[in-house]
Amino acid sequence: MEQKIADFSGKWKMKSSENFEDLLKVLGVNVLLRKIAVAAASSPAVEITQQGDSLSIRTSTSVRTTHVNFTVGQSFDEATVDGRPCTSFPKWETDTKISCEQTLQKGDGPKTAWTRELTNDREMILTMTAGDVVCTRVYERE
Repeated sequence: MEQKIADFSGKWKMKSSENFEDLLKVLGVNVLLRKIAVAAASSPAVEITQQGDSLSIRTSTSVRTTHVNFTVGQSFDEATVDGRPCTSFPKWETDTKISCEQTLQKGDGPKTAWTRELTNDREMILTMTAGDVVCTRVYERE
């Protein structure tokens, strides 16, 4: 029997965020840029479109907009939270959770990864890790 995967499509607004500044600190982002990033990222607008295993995620803040397109199970190029180029490999961890390992294309830095998971109460939990620091951001559908 085929497993039905979750549909992440929709517009999402953030309702909570933990450890975002700590995450940026571990990544070596300077104090001034951290303050700007934390303020800008306090109310990001996230829009996701999904067709099967292919997702398009647009995240807009007052400072910048990022846009990634990927297919679960296929590596793709994106940037880490602090803007360094990396190769990411997303996979279905469960039918409601995508996990993604990131590998820096050049240079050194802490190991980074993210997961996106849909919960039963219609929330999406984005977890970003850098080294030992875990940043958790909870979104709800608009």
